[in-house]
Amino acid sequence: MCPVHVQGCECLEGDFETIGSKICWKYTHDGKEKFLKQIIEAIDEEKKIITFKEFEGDVVNEYENWKVSLHVAEEGEKDLVSWTMEYERPNENVPELTNLLQFFIDMTKSIDDHHVNKPN
Repeated sequence: MCPVHVQGCECLEGDFETIGSKICWKYTHDGKEKFLKQIIEAIDEEKKIITFKEFEGDVVNEYENWKVSLHVAEEGEKDLVSWTMEYERPNENVPELTNLLQFFIDMTKSIDDHHVNKPN
């Protein structure tokens, strides 16, 4: 759906739907091939929120306690997607992750384009 952003996704343990499952992502960010390994930390089906915590990869090499949550809210016939990142910078010299947030926005737009332009 978004090969410019994500080149691979592998379930390492569990499945893609269960808390505690471990997933490895291969992706390209800022022109560099990267990877991250996440554990599904929480799933709230009623609120349509899933939270992942990275335990290995490029982000945790620089930032501490990195988590990302994906929330899908229905508004009429549309689904609105929001991403929330939580992390700690080890010091003030390490930049905020605004470029990674932009990556998530661009990836979400690519996924949306895939679904909207998909033939019936």
